Amino acid sequence: MGTCPIRCRSNLTILENSPEPESPPPQDSVIVSLCNYPSFESTELTMCIGEQVTVLSDDSDFLMVRSTTTGLESYIPTTYTAKVTHRWLFKDISRYKAVELLMRPQNQSGAFMIRESESNRDCYSLSVLSRNSSSYLDSVKHYRIPQLENGWVYISPGVTFPSLHHLVEHYSESAGGLCVRLTGPCHIQGLDNPTEDRPVPITIRRPTINWKDISRSAIFRRKRTESDNSLVSEGLREAITSYLQMTEGNDHSWDT
Repeated sequence: MGTCPIRCRSNLTILENSPEPESPPPQDSVIVSLCNYPSFESTELTMCIGEQVTVLSDDSDFLMVRSTTTGLESYIPTTYTAKVTHRWLFKDISRYKAVELLMRPQNQSGAFMIRESESNRDCYSLSVLSRNSSSYLDSVKHYRIPQLENGWVYISPGVTFPSLHHLVEHYSESAGGLCVRLTGPCHIQGLDNPTEDRPVPITIRRPTINWKDISRSAIFRRKRTESDNSLVSEGLREAITSYLQMTEGNDHSWDT
């Protein structure tokens, strides 16, 4: 007797995932200040909160930095700064500082950052600004981003992503359960400075010339003043003169 194949049935839904897309290329990180320095009210600031700073030297616990806002140099503790990659992934930043940076006036509703979770180092946290909130304390919402064993991440267990980049792209298209849709990374002074609005050049178009109504004297006028707005350039005048000389004889003069 032959064997009869047995078909097993399961109530689990099988999800067919498309091949995992390639990760975006790595980006250079920037260093962002987390406070005004120095903090004394009577002292001139050498570094402002939320600005990109240039690291001149790194002694592990201290940094020599140059401010992109004031141009001044400061020797500061490393804890006064945070490393940022991809413009939105902050390292070594507290929940309190995340709120302080997002609440700056340059940020609009939907500004966000992703940071390492303070309570669980195996997780990330998404901090999102919602200026629609009636309470100042509730203006920034925080969402935990757990990581699965295969490296995928999620906010809602029903929707998982192969990377933080894909998570950001998804919630930038739709809020999908968040307080607001992600509109852009937290503003970084010196990195996000918008290009100054330049005035649009004014285009002046002369009215179309009806050559039948133009006399030769207007075209071949040799003597011109600074305010004289000639109808044709010197080169075109010479070309027309040459043409007329060949077709009508050599009886034309510039002083006609």
